[in-house]
Amino acid sequence: MTANAMATESEMGPEDRFDDAFGRDMRLPCQLYLVSPPAFALAAHAEALKAALAAGGATAAYQLRLKDCSDAQIMAAAEVLLPICQAADVAFILNDRMDLAKACGADGVHLGQSDGDARAARALLGPDAQIGVTCHASRHLAMEAGEAGANYVAFGAFFPTSTKIVEHHADPEILRWWTSISPIPCVAIGGVTADNCRPLVDAGADFLAVSAAVWGAEDPAAAILAFSRAMR
Repeated sequence: MTANAMATESEMGPEDRFDDAFGRDMRLPCQLYLVSPPAFALAAHAEALKAALAAGGATAAYQLRLKDCSDAQIMAAAEVLLPICQAADVAFILNDRMDLAKACGADGVHLGQSDGDARAARALLGPDAQIGVTCHASRHLAMEAGEAGANYVAFGAFFPTSTKIVEHHADPEILRWWTSISPIPCVAIGGVTADNCRPLVDAGADFLAVSAAVWGAEDPAAAILAFSRAMR
C-alpha cells in the first residue's frame, strides 16, 4: 500500500485521489477525466465547470487543453479554472506544457508523444506531480511511459471524435491487456460518451477522458450524471 492509500479521505488532496486509482491491491471503480473544449469563452466555461463538478459523480481530474492559444491565454485560463478544481478536490492537469504546468501550479501535466519525456517532467514538477502520457494504441509506448515514471497512460481513440483528427484507433482489448500486466492507471480517450463507454469500463479503464460529450451537452451537469450511471 502506498503512502497515498494510507491517508484518510478527508486528508486526501486531488493529486492523492488521482494517483491512488491503483495505489492498493485492487483498482478503484472507473472515474471521469474531464478534458476542456479546444476553445471556449472563459467565463462561460468556468460556470459550466463549476456546475459539472458540483453534480456529483466520480470526476477525478480536469485537463486544460488549449492547442491554439498563447501562453498568456493559457495562464489566464488556468488562473480561473485551477481554483474551481481545487475547491472540488479534482486534479488540475495541463496539456502538453510542463513549463506552464510548473508556472501555474497545476497538479500535473499530460504529455503527447512530441511534448517531452516523463522523466524531464518529473524532474521539473517534482515527485508529487501527476504525469500522463499519450500512448495511442501502442503497447510499446505504454511500456516506455511506465518505465519513465508516468502516473497514467492514455489509450485511444476508441471512437470517432470531433475534438481532434484521429490518426490512431484503439481496441478495448488494449485496456484489458494493460490492466492485466501493470498497476499504472489507464485512461480511455476518443469519442467516449455515456452511451458507448460501457465496453471500456468492462475492459478495465481506470478513467474515461471526455470532452464533447460533456461540454457539448445542453446541461453538462446532467451529462456527468449520465456517465456516472453508465459506469456503475
